Amino acid sequence: MVTEVRIYIEGGGDGKNTKALIRQGFSQFFKQLVEIAKNKKIKWDITICGSRNNAFRDFRNALKYHPEAFNVLLVDAEECVTLQSSWKHLKLRDNWDEPPDIDDSHCHLMVQAMEAWFISHIATLKTFYGQGFKENAISKNTNVETIDKHSLEPSLKAATRSTTKGEYHKIKHASKLLELLDLNKVRQASPYCDRLFTTLAAIMGTSAS
Repeated sequence: MVTEVRIYIEGGGDGKNTKALIRQGFSQFFKQLVEIAKNKKIKWDITICGSRNNAFRDFRNALKYHPEAFNVLLVDAEECVTLQSSWKHLKLRDNWDEPPDIDDSHCHLMVQAMEAWFISHIATLKTFYGQGFKENAISKNTNVETIDKHSLEPSLKAATRSTTKGEYHKIKHASKLLELLDLNKVRQASPYCDRLFTTLAAIMGTSAS
């Protein structure tokens, strides 16, 4: 049984405050796993790293400085995944070498970009943005992992431009949306998200249904 889980996540920009906002959003998104860790007295830590290269660097440092923990790298896929292994995808896409003595259970991909999680549950977007939200601007593709990264943010901005909250803002709005998402809907639409929750629950000796 592990005694500590440490997750290193791409995103949050370069500022301390913006990283804190995204960390808050992810803490709520991971609420189910946080509760499992708390009940089993397992330490739980999330680090928002900024760029994907910084996330990989921080993850590798964690393997060195926190070898007793179960360290996890969580980054965007950036493009459609065609390989079974997350590490092989990142080798092909970013030329990152899989560190020694670990396996794919330590490496997880979100989606091509995090915005795909948001459009997996349109009801959350409609509730958050309210009047003026244009649902027709959002892709109807139910396999959100195949939606091209470059169309995600523009479609969200187009859908939200006329709302009282204004068009989608990656930091300001993403943290709130992460808190509001229906996790079951996201897991159904995103196999990699489901794999993440299943893997982390299993290493803590339980299941995440």
